[in-house]
Amino acid sequence: MTVSGEAGYSPQRSVERALAAARCEDCIVIAEENSSANLRWAGNTLTTNGVTQSRRLTVIAVRRKGDEAAVGVVSRSGVQDDQIEEVVRAAEQAAQQSSPAEDAQPLLEPGSPEASRSAGRWDDPVSRTEIGVFGGFTPALGQAFEAAAGREEKLYGYAEHDLSCLFLGTSSGLRLRHDQPSGKVELNAKTADLAHSAWVGSASRDFTDVDVTAMGASLAQRLDWARRRVELPAGRYETLLPPGAMADLLTYMYWSSGAKDALDGRTVFSKPGGGTRVGEQLADLPVTLRSDPAAPGLECAPFVIAHASSRDSSVFDNGLALDPTDWIRDGKLSALLQTRHSAQLSGLPVTPAIDNLIFEPATADAPTLDEMVTQTRRGLLLTCLWYIREVDPQTLLLTGLTRDGVYLVEEGEVVGAVNNFRFNESPVGMLSRLLEAGAAEPTLPREWSDYFTRAAMPPLRVEAFNMSSVSQAS
Repeated sequence: MTVSGEAGYSPQRSVERALAAARCEDCIVIAEENSSANLRWAGNTLTTNGVTQSRRLTVIAVRRKGDEAAVGVVSRSGVQDDQIEEVVRAAEQAAQQSSPAEDAQPLLEPGSPEASRSAGRWDDPVSRTEIGVFGGFTPALGQAFEAAAGREEKLYGYAEHDLSCLFLGTSSGLRLRHDQPSGKVELNAKTADLAHSAWVGSASRDFTDVDVTAMGASLAQRLDWARRRVELPAGRYETLLPPGAMADLLTYMYWSSGAKDALDGRTVFSKPGGGTRVGEQLADLPVTLRSDPAAPGLECAPFVIAHASSRDSSVFDNGLALDPTDWIRDGKLSALLQTRHSAQLSGLPVTPAIDNLIFEPATADAPTLDEMVTQTRRGLLLTCLWYIREVDPQTLLLTGLTRDGVYLVEEGEVVGAVNNFRFNESPVGMLSRLLEAGAAEPTLPREWSDYFTRAAMPPLRVEAFNMSSVSQAS
């Protein structure tokens, strides 16, 4: 739905007013209009729904003196037209009080080879989501409630749809816009006595592709598997990880792949003696980890949007075009997260972060998870990982817990549910023990779904996945 907003207000005009008010040498302005619709349900009944809207203005003031530049950033919500100059002055004051920025670069110019040409429809009115986005989803959810009640099961969950309209303007003349729809649904099923539970999730741009019937059937199958309980000790097991669990592990690896930290010897991607491990073989299987702003169904911003500088991003790169990037190609590390500044230090190409992640095998006839189960003599089938935390950045050792169903597979069949575990595993080390990669599919990383929803992953068979201790978590 498109609305005109408050009388006379537009984020485009806010950008222009802020830039016109700036007295500093360079200025970057980011105006965002966000809207969100949500549904909640419990015990096979819808409980709440709502729609929210928000607005944020970020002003990045740059004070230059010779080759040095100092940056001040001020970001505020709900800024009115008569408050814009106040935000600009606050950013300029912050720049005056700041030390020279390590990542200083010239602002990108319109038409330069590095600047994005995906400008978007700058002058179009802001679009907002509404509760009607769930129009096709809620009837299917009601049918799932009825089916679950017939099995004496209860469904709980949450669905959310967000639409962010972002406007980026700079004193060098860039005017870029990106409208980003994002959605997710999380569905949890429990037995009537609440003794067993199972979870599935799905990401969506518009909720027209969410198959609630299939999600409900998967939950019912897992609760049926849980009728038999098998106790297993801690240890290393051949393990099948579904796409969602893989998304959680590889997203964390992606977030940890900054070139600057690698150059400083801080991470698993640091080369002993100096430099990075770009060019090294991480996996024997010919797998590829990549990002692409135009990936079908996973589309995201085609240019850099940086509200503040960090070790992996730079405000000076705002508007930098994002190209398809292979982070791992045929099992070999081929790129790390790079700003223009870190690329000058590393000598590697400029490869900024992109807001989606795709992991896929080289073969076009990769098996499904069900087919991988039938080929398993003995192993574990995970469903969810949660409470993932870093233990050692030098190896990227992560710890966490299994949740909502771990199952034992014997002779090609799931024979029952086992106890939960705490795991200690490095996704980088895990890549060297891949036995099989299935067919990639869109998925939702459960642990990181508040921050990252655009992922496509395959199920993977991993040798000796480390279940370090038995967990009493349910």
